[in-house]
Amino acid sequence: MIEAVGLTKSFGSKTAVYNLTFQVQPGKVTGFLGPNGAGKSTTMRMILGLDAPTGGTVTIGGYPYRQLPNAPRQVGALLDANAKHGGRSARAHLTCLAQLSGIPSRRVDEVLGVVGLQEVAKKRSKGFSLGMGQRLGIAAALLGDPQVLLFDEPVNGLDPEGILWIRTLMRRLAAEGRTVFVSSHLMSEMAQTADHLIVIGRGQLMADMPVREFIERNSTGFARVRTPEGDPGQRDSLNKALTEAGGQVQPEQDGALKVFGLDLPRISDIAHGADVRLWELSPHTASLEEAYMRMTQGAVDFRSTDDARAALAAPVPAGTYGAGAPVHPGQGPGAPAAGQPGAYGAGAPGTPPAVPAQPAGAAQPHSGAAGAPAGYGAAAPGTSPGQGPGAPGAPGAYGAAAPGTPPGQPGQGAPTPHGGTPAATSHPQPGAPGAHAAPGTPPGQPGRGPGAYGAGQAGQSAGAPTPHGGTPAATGQPSSGAAGANGAAVPGAPPAAAGQGAGQPGQGAGSAARQGDAPAGATFPLGVPVLPSPAQPDAQPSDTSTNEDNR
Repeated sequence: MIEAVGLTKSFGSKTAVYNLTFQVQPGKVTGFLGPNGAGKSTTMRMILGLDAPTGGTVTIGGYPYRQLPNAPRQVGALLDANAKHGGRSARAHLTCLAQLSGIPSRRVDEVLGVVGLQEVAKKRSKGFSLGMGQRLGIAAALLGDPQVLLFDEPVNGLDPEGILWIRTLMRRLAAEGRTVFVSSHLMSEMAQTADHLIVIGRGQLMADMPVREFIERNSTGFARVRTPEGDPGQRDSLNKALTEAGGQVQPEQDGALKVFGLDLPRISDIAHGADVRLWELSPHTASLEEAYMRMTQGAVDFRSTDDARAALAAPVPAGTYGAGAPVHPGQGPGAPAAGQPGAYGAGAPGTPPAVPAQPAGAAQPHSGAAGAPAGYGAAAPGTSPGQGPGAPGAPGAYGAAAPGTPPGQPGQGAPTPHGGTPAATSHPQPGAPGAHAAPGTPPGQPGRGPGAYGAGQAGQSAGAPTPHGGTPAATGQPSSGAAGANGAAVPGAPPAAAGQGAGQPGQGAGSAARQGDAPAGATFPLGVPVLPSPAQPDAQPSDTSTNEDNR
């Protein structure tokens, strides 16, 4: 018999077990229940002398464990299935324990057979599964044929056959008059295995009683009563008679009655007195799990919460794709609706519907002509529906259309990344507008000065479409009359025809430098000078051969 009186254990300022008093009787399987952290393992360690109590006493057969003569022959325990040397075989592990306790070596093969490990007896235990490790620990507990057995979570890792086996083994050991003390969290197994329960919560005793009494005290049973179908009068009569007798009746959807507060013989007598036939009269009691949860709900230290997954649904940071612009059905990032914040910015004021908005504000590596919106340009005021970004009359690729420039013609050449038509990296052709038209040049007339990258010839053929709509001018000479992607339309420029592509720079002001409109003589990051326009009085004539070498 195991007896604890005022058993207390503290670890610093934390009290794990407080004033526990109980007895574990022989001939019974006593279940030891409690939530995680209740002090069950600490109590078992004090029973086995592994932890010294802070207060109180615990004895086995009237003696503390450490004072028992040859304790392994009297007490067997499984507290940790991993308490073994992984490099030893199952037989070597048990043989070592047997020799330390003075147990004959032939007993090793007997307990290996009891737990079903004969075929793996010569294998190293480090390769055992969790269930095999549990069986080896149980074999170590049975090695000395003790009268007192303690098991901490013995079914952990066992398969269904192993669970049935350990349940049968414990009940057989108890039937032999041994003391069996079992800790477990599996209420269904305790309901089928244990005869008596000791329940603790937060280190204190909560219950010490037989299993059946524990369930009755901590749950509400009821009787299920059913009258003949098709005769609601009998059901109503029985309902009235049971209520008058002090019972609580709850009708169920299938026509049965759930009766609380009356036992089955009393319900039968009431039905007989009311002349009501019964088709069903059955008791219903709560399970051990329901009773246990009801008793210990206030002693649980670790409670789970719902997984809100908030970290996985974090909002998109501000500024991404236009600072959180709303996306409508059918639109994805980079397909902005007319007049709404687009993939790279917001639509310019006055942008008509169906014209993809271009960004305004954020500076981009290639800015437009002076006075043009920053970024990759905004849709020019007055742009007709159906025009893509950079269509004639819209901001130009590297410059702005000159006042009075007629609608441009489709440009030539390969597409540019953002729908604009960059000026050619060659020098301006005769009659084409330069980067800075000479003062006094009439509107619509080509300037004579060279641009930063040169201006295109007028009337070139149409090129390949750009990724953002429109027809780009060649990376050589942009055609006349078209506005580019990174500039702004010069006031007075007529709207371009629908369907024309992006980036056909027009006559007038030509292409600007990649980093903005640079004055003549400025130097680009790559070290290419901006030559002054020949149309200016102090301009120097350009050297075509030298420029060809610098191309």
